[in-house]
Amino acid sequence: MNLKSLHGLPLGEIRYFDSIGSTNSLALEWANQQAPNLSVVIADEQTAGRGRLERKWSTPKGTALAVSVILRPKKNAPLSRTVGLAALAITDSCSKLGLTPQIKWPNDVLLNGKKTAGILVEAVWNGANAESIVIGMGINLTPAALPPAAELNFPATSLESELGHAVNREEFLREVLANLIARLPRLETDSFFHDWEHLLAYKNQEVQIVTSQNEKTYGTLLGLEPDGNLLLQTEHGNRVTIHYGDVSLRPGA
Repeated sequence: MNLKSLHGLPLGEIRYFDSIGSTNSLALEWANQQAPNLSVVIADEQTAGRGRLERKWSTPKGTALAVSVILRPKKNAPLSRTVGLAALAITDSCSKLGLTPQIKWPNDVLLNGKKTAGILVEAVWNGANAESIVIGMGINLTPAALPPAAELNFPATSLESELGHAVNREEFLREVLANLIARLPRLETDSFFHDWEHLLAYKNQEVQIVTSQNEKTYGTLLGLEPDGNLLLQTEHGNRVTIHYGDVSLRPGA
């Protein structure tokens, strides 16, 4: 990958690997070694990529973007909004290509109802304070990035499949990072929250939430809380805040 496309962006340091286990794992180690703010780890291939709940994220060589960004948050920064920061950076980039992306809570980007990108946010803590945040992003650029259908727990797609033509990897990487940097100063604003909520998939639709214990909650997806948690009206009419879980359209709805 030619990283000259990133010239001029106000990044910290850049570490690129032809192949790596996980960009997030290395970024967390680097963050512990005082990596500068907005430092970036990029890999052409991930052999042990991780998604939320320790799910595997496949990144075959040359098929996708695997990138992790290290942030040094200011004190009292709204850390729970960093997933939205990454999601909006990706959706901004997709929209510029003429696509119509949506954000599937909590950490996926959809195109035509299919997952094309996943986000994993992790922190390095010093007591109760987050010394650094690592934002991992995996974006399917070509159909070859997708795992076999039998391994999918949600329909998936790629930018190339949705556009009908190939995407320049270097240019799209620059676009995502530039959009993340542009959005960062607005992290605490109402406009940031409204942009995030506006792109929320399944809003006002009947959904099911499945927790890691495989418990299911059904209701109407109302929107987001300002901290990024999900607001749901249950089938019994109660408004509840959902802190974690996988959301999808309710079967048969």
